[in-house]
Amino acid sequence: MMKKLLVSLIAIGLVLGLSSCSNEDQETTTYPETVKFGVLRVPNDETLAITTGILTDNFAELGINCEFIPFDSGSQANNALVSNSIDFATMGNTNAIVALATGIDVQLCWIHEVLGDVEALVVRDGTDIQTVADLAGKKIAVPFASTSHYILLNVLKEAGIENDVTLLNMKTSEIIAAWERGDVDAAYTWQPSLGQLLTSGSVLVSSADMLEKGYITANVDVVQNSFAEKYPDLVALYISSLAEAADMYENDHDNVVSLLADELDLEDDEVEIVLNGSIWVSRDDLLTADYFGTSEKSGNFAQVMKDTSDFLLEQNSITNSPDLEAFQQFVNPEYIELSLNQEIDN
Repeated sequence: MMKKLLVSLIAIGLVLGLSSCSNEDQETTTYPETVKFGVLRVPNDETLAITTGILTDNFAELGINCEFIPFDSGSQANNALVSNSIDFATMGNTNAIVALATGIDVQLCWIHEVLGDVEALVVRDGTDIQTVADLAGKKIAVPFASTSHYILLNVLKEAGIENDVTLLNMKTSEIIAAWERGDVDAAYTWQPSLGQLLTSGSVLVSSADMLEKGYITANVDVVQNSFAEKYPDLVALYISSLAEAADMYENDHDNVVSLLADELDLEDDEVEIVLNGSIWVSRDDLLTADYFGTSEKSGNFAQVMKDTSDFLLEQNSITNSPDLEAFQQFVNPEYIELSLNQEIDN
């Protein structure tokens, strides 16, 4: 199994490392007792790796416990990173930009999924809102600094009404409550909260529509720099665990849907909607020019992050936009490469 392979390689590496040191200079790698993951409760590779025990089993082989801490938004995860309460965090790429722009000491190591129909702008049934332009003068709920917020701002900008609407910063749970009370006219959010709004609303624009126009959003994973520098093999093990979960999704789709539905208290068809509305990108594909690139040459995702960052700066969502070189260093393919090389070397 993958986990036994990786654990064996890690052990071999430690032995070789020790044999090259003098007794005076010997240093033994001591793994942390617990690794803490900030997670989003959505149907993705990480949730599957948690649900099936892939992640906990792989880390347990090294005597490491896994703690999973759910966050409703990336802004909450960023606060936890600042306080060193977690080692890894899943968030929208816009919140990863906020992390870099505000000096949070992390790097981006993975893309969980590229977002499409899984996020959308919903308007209430029975209203006179038929086009984006009809939203002028209306109240729209959205989690600020999220991928939904970024896409919504572009939707409004393209329609020329970015200054003619009232945006309300709400958590997904708050959006549902505000929608049910009739406090908002529209909302941009993601599944599964999106599905609850669609029982009395309809999609005006989705992130899939905007993806076709070149506006790319994704759920990504960041890791504390101090953790990654000390335990690069554990970052690679985490990525390999996600890849193992993705293989299960590819080869046992129906079972995966049922497992995720049970874990997230959703119906199977709700999970299918989310899975069909996003793209899981493989390790090999992430190392192409379209995404991370390689250690020798950066890929296009760094430019996507820079372009998104510049837009967020224009909207006063951040106070500074890091330069392209900063994003090229931030989007780090090293751990994906290490994950693949560990398997090849065996």
